Amino acid sequence: MVVARISAQGFPASAVKSTFVRASIAAMHRVDLLSALEVYSPVDRDEREMVGATSQFVKQQARCFERSLGIGHVTGSAWVVDLERNHTLLTHHRKLERWFQPGGHADGDADILRVALKEAREETGLADVRPVVETIFDVDVHSIPSNAREPCHLHYDIRFLLEADRSWPLVMSAESRDLAWVPFDRVPQYSNDASILRMLKKALA
Repeated sequence: MVVARISAQGFPASAVKSTFVRASIAAMHRVDLLSALEVYSPVDRDEREMVGATSQFVKQQARCFERSLGIGHVTGSAWVVDLERNHTLLTHHRKLERWFQPGGHADGDADILRVALKEAREETGLADVRPVVETIFDVDVHSIPSNAREPCHLHYDIRFLLEADRSWPLVMSAESRDLAWVPFDRVPQYSNDASILRMLKKALA
């Protein structure tokens, strides 16, 4: 007969150890993210304020990478450009009915670049999407409307610059109504969102 070891708190020792390991990894990556935010250079006052708000949130919330944190959470997304650097890949969000860059929840994963890569691959079907650089490309804080599952909350979104071959086929996820490689000069026709136009300006610089 196998007898599970029980901690002083009444939980199996293996579960306590697993929780401790996850918490330790998350704490390490909170430090990594805070360090990356510290050296990141915002392009304007609005982005500077959002970088400050994100840093404060990460410092205060040990569960900042968890979707279950109701007030908000850190998310990861990707500004995907083609190899010629004149198109970006946008997805038409099924629920929000707007065009956005690929991205989504960390679901506890504290490596936000990995989150951005995973979301880009899942939402576009592109297996070979990779970072242009591994440093932060953009930071945005925005409100997500309430729905049947979640109250209104904030996304502290960390964006990375990725690249992919525009000739590869795209595969839509269930979250999207459409996917499109959009020429840079036509992006404003798809979205007037301030953060998307800010990323476009950075891509054109």
